[in-house]
Amino acid sequence: MSDAENGNKLYLYAITLVAVLGGLLFGYDTAVISGAEKGLEVFFSRATDFEYNKLLHGLASSSALIGCVLGGAISGMLASRLGRRNSLRLAAVLFFLSALGSYRPEFLFFEKGVPTFELFVAFNLYRILGGIGVGLASAVCPMYIAEIAPSNIRGTLVSWNQFAIIFGMLVVYFVNYLILGGHDAADEWSATVGWRQMFVSEAWPAALFGILLFFVPRTPRYLVLIQQETKALDILTRINGASKAGEILSEIRDTLKEKTEKIFTYGVTVIIIGILLSVFQQAIGINAVLYYAPRIFESAGAEGGGMMQTVIMGVVNITFTLVAIFTVDRFGRKPLLIIGSIGMAAGAFAVAVSDHLGLQGLIPVLSVIIYAAFFMMSWGPICWVLISEIFPNTIRGQAIAIAVAFQWIFNYIVSSTFPALYVFSPMVAYGLYGTICLGAAFFVWKWVPETKGKTLEDMTRLWRK
Repeated sequence: MSDAENGNKLYLYAITLVAVLGGLLFGYDTAVISGAEKGLEVFFSRATDFEYNKLLHGLASSSALIGCVLGGAISGMLASRLGRRNSLRLAAVLFFLSALGSYRPEFLFFEKGVPTFELFVAFNLYRILGGIGVGLASAVCPMYIAEIAPSNIRGTLVSWNQFAIIFGMLVVYFVNYLILGGHDAADEWSATVGWRQMFVSEAWPAALFGILLFFVPRTPRYLVLIQQETKALDILTRINGASKAGEILSEIRDTLKEKTEKIFTYGVTVIIIGILLSVFQQAIGINAVLYYAPRIFESAGAEGGGMMQTVIMGVVNITFTLVAIFTVDRFGRKPLLIIGSIGMAAGAFAVAVSDHLGLQGLIPVLSVIIYAAFFMMSWGPICWVLISEIFPNTIRGQAIAIAVAFQWIFNYIVSSTFPALYVFSPMVAYGLYGTICLGAAFFVWKWVPETKGKTLEDMTRLWRK
């Protein structure tokens, strides 16, 4: 069959590839600090006008998270006013400026290489700027892909965004390793040059992302929102073929009659379900479990436990994210989320029991791998798929912004409470996460609608009922 009848799949995949670069930068920006933080600590510890303690170092290491919450919160407003494509362009600019600013926070105002409290503040402002880019990309990349993709492969294409996030993290681990070379992470070279080179390395993919965004179209659904139906039809025809394009355009038009619909036009339920999907993705404790993984590997007697853990977890994460990508449009969203939740609960409870019984070796190691694997084939990618497609067209931007802001808030809550919870009792910590996993499975089974094979306009009709 010709492209005129079936649409141009190569064009669709090229657009998706550009959009998922935003996901890669999301992963890159959040993980770059892992290699840079020790050199950064040595650098600021030499300041004479303030004491750089562990509390301030914790702030420097996590300040980007503040920007993530802000970026997620304003993403809906920007996606509605600037459009999806221009919002991604803004994110690319923020990534680029953050990379350059974090590399040289002294620019214009301070003497290079002299740590002061003012320089510490400037550095964190640049990291927050990058965080706003991450928050923006985390909401708008899945939204953009969902609004471009045909319904039968939408889940697969949105899932590639999660793959790009994980891949971005792996890339930056490798880049940090290459930059470090034979140096120690806390030696003189790392404190003066190393951490700067790690941050500026993000400027290259950020610039590429920004340039490529000038070659992708605006989404058909946004074009209809701003009364540019002819352009929308052109893009729909190129992606879906001529006969299907007119049908999709008609459906979009029917659900976009009221451009000024308020956030609760379709009731509170759809918003609460979106928020809870985001909350559960973080509350199941993935960050905390992965945080503890290096210790488990070391206790199992593995040499160089931290490095080995990074490699093994990276391979597991990518492999099982691919499982989700190739099954989400075949099996549906709900079955994968329920199976994933139960698998994660088993892994978390096994970690808790192993700790309580003082077990070392294969059992706790496999427990963490099982936990991570089930997360990557379910809540990791599928949560983003559902958030991008569950909301009606006219409120999608606002609703995704609220859901993503909650996601980053709970990311921070889980990450910041885990150390104290772990000191109190590792068994209680992982027992709690396992229980939340079971709660997540029940929530999905009872309240989350299946979106497999449905158009975005079908979801509007569902919630209107």
